[in-house]
Amino acid sequence: MSNAQNSTVPGLVLNNSVTIPQLGFGVFQVPPAETQKAVEDALEAGYRHIDTAAAYRNESGVGAAIKASGIAREELFITTKLRNGEQGRAAAAFNHSRRELGLDVIDLYLIHWPVPSQGLFVDAWKALEKIHADGGARAIGVSNFLPAHLDTLLASADVVPAVNQIELHPTFQQRELAAKSRSHGIAVEAYSPLGQGADLGSATVTELAETHDATPAQIVLAWHLGTGNLVIPKSVHPERIRQNLAAASLQLTPDELAAISALDAGARLGADPAVASFSQM
Repeated sequence: MSNAQNSTVPGLVLNNSVTIPQLGFGVFQVPPAETQKAVEDALEAGYRHIDTAAAYRNESGVGAAIKASGIAREELFITTKLRNGEQGRAAAAFNHSRRELGLDVIDLYLIHWPVPSQGLFVDAWKALEKIHADGGARAIGVSNFLPAHLDTLLASADVVPAVNQIELHPTFQQRELAAKSRSHGIAVEAYSPLGQGADLGSATVTELAETHDATPAQIVLAWHLGTGNLVIPKSVHPERIRQNLAAASLQLTPDELAAISALDAGARLGADPAVASFSQM
């Protein structure tokens, strides 16, 4: 296996000229008590892009790891997200996240879900635009926004979202949504990038892993990078954290990328953004 310390994560330039590391470390479902150590392990391995959310209830652990690391703030890229139940009070929610993280500036702040039944995501976006204009966030974006939600947002937005973070993995690629996002200059970021592990056992992936002397996860992450996705794998195991980062130095051929792309089966694992309405509070 290639060594994580030798891998160089490429940067992707967002539509407002801010550069984001293409491969980051996610902390979804990492228990708050374990978050600081997991993020410290990730930073030690070489990750510089960390993705959290108010709804994960572990922002303070991320902040503690950042502080303990001693890494210069400008070397780090930190993303967090607005809870669904706080779309009507985004400015206050943002300030709470800043305090939890111990940061003055968030690199990327996202609306976590559209929750169309609330009818608040356009108002929330206007609040994010002000946060961005005031320098609180270097970039702003959305998560789980389907084409109809993007149309509604873009009809009244002054700032085009920099990112749309969506469930995306080999068996659920959301190609129409990804293409629409990119057509507006919105970068596509994949969460659950390994299909929560379910996509790692396919014959295509395991055969490529043998060919490249890599882990199945490294193959799938290399596919994400090779197809232009931002990607944020999560693990609490130091060895897997290092292995995932090493995917940045793995190059798949066009034919290999196409073989993985052929696995698309429309198999959504998470909630459907068209109807999801949980508050996350």
